[in-house]
Amino acid sequence: MTLETTALSRNIRARALRLEQRHSDYDALLDMVGDRSLVLLGEASHGTREFYRMRGDITRRLIEEKGFDAVAVEADWPTAWCLHRYVTGAEDEAGLRTDPFGEFRRFPQWMWRNRETAEFIEWLREYNLRRPVGRRVGFYGLDLYSLYDSLHLVIRYLEKVDPEQAEAARRAYDCLDHVRDPQQYGYQSAFKLRPSCRAEILQQLKQLRLRAADYQAGGGSGRAEEQFSAEQNAQLALAAESYYREMFGSRVHSWNLRDGHMTSVLFDLQRHQRKRGGAGKLAVWAHNSHLGDARATEMGWNGEQNMGQLVRMRAGYDDALLVGFTTHTGFVAAAREWDGAVEHRWVRPALPESYEHLFSTTGLECFFLPLKGAEGHPLRNTVMLERAIGVIYRPETERASHYFRAGIKPQFDAVFHLDETTAIEPLDTVPDWCRHEAPETYPFGV
Repeated sequence: MTLETTALSRNIRARALRLEQRHSDYDALLDMVGDRSLVLLGEASHGTREFYRMRGDITRRLIEEKGFDAVAVEADWPTAWCLHRYVTGAEDEAGLRTDPFGEFRRFPQWMWRNRETAEFIEWLREYNLRRPVGRRVGFYGLDLYSLYDSLHLVIRYLEKVDPEQAEAARRAYDCLDHVRDPQQYGYQSAFKLRPSCRAEILQQLKQLRLRAADYQAGGGSGRAEEQFSAEQNAQLALAAESYYREMFGSRVHSWNLRDGHMTSVLFDLQRHQRKRGGAGKLAVWAHNSHLGDARATEMGWNGEQNMGQLVRMRAGYDDALLVGFTTHTGFVAAAREWDGAVEHRWVRPALPESYEHLFSTTGLECFFLPLKGAEGHPLRNTVMLERAIGVIYRPETERASHYFRAGIKPQFDAVFHLDETTAIEPLDTVPDWCRHEAPETYPFGV
């Protein structure tokens, strides 16, 4: 290490709070939360056990001690809605007992269909069933990949409340027929091989909102929940249609559409919770790249916006807390290519010029580092590499595929760092899962 890096490492060590795997590990974070209504909890990968478990532990405390009444995650609305119905007991009331994770069929199934998420879901269900129906904590999805599933659910809802409009919706959605892959639709629409269906989808969303009062009349809170979900599916379809067309245009624009949609859903949820008498306090689980303020990253410098930035701009710094998670090495559940099988992958040690490597030099192994509002903070003017692993891990192109430059202090209000982490465990049987990818230097360690 250079003298500058050594001094930086020493200063971070002096400010960091070492984690002891105790309930009190999160006391400092809970103090930072204060009266805030939005706490955004990130992850440096979509397949790390510790990130899922820590977010679950933090969220339990937010619910029990701070009155948070909803969890919003980087998942599609229809699939997360199944978990919402399970944790709130809505399936029990309807006489249904289905697998709450059964709808997580598309790649990457393991991102939410894993034991770590299941443990939190079971805790949340038990917690909710001890509470009145109107005060149960919801679990919702923010993402927009479920174009066709969402259209189907809009029609299914209309069949119950307005069969005539259900037929109108079918006719409106006919323009999407014969193409069951939304990326294929996006390609054909972007290159004028078929007309865009945007006008038809928008019209159905308007009709659904226009007749909302009639659809909910005399139905109580349950009917209001169904209407809200139907509107979210219709809104998702509109955003997804634009997103898939933009996939074949500007990457910046498609990214901004996606994060803009997730931000819109988040604030819709907050209004919905408050309308039904709740606090409207939400814990958000998503990747660091979505939840850290993009203006402090290479993404933002290239014109991309993300949810963390948009939430700060809309709710203000005093009502939203952005929390990042980092790791130096270990193992991760990830595929080698899109639509590939999940594997137990070895995470290469972080590059020397990265925050992850710098944090590992503190010797603390696992720590919490507050970043917000600290005068003279050692990282105040620092720009380094930061690692991001999604559902695909490509160590052969590690620098290009998984690192970007960022200023971590303006990006997050606080960071949890763990030197060595482990992979989440998929609920589905994965051949040779225990025979994970060995480090390249195994068995010699040199």
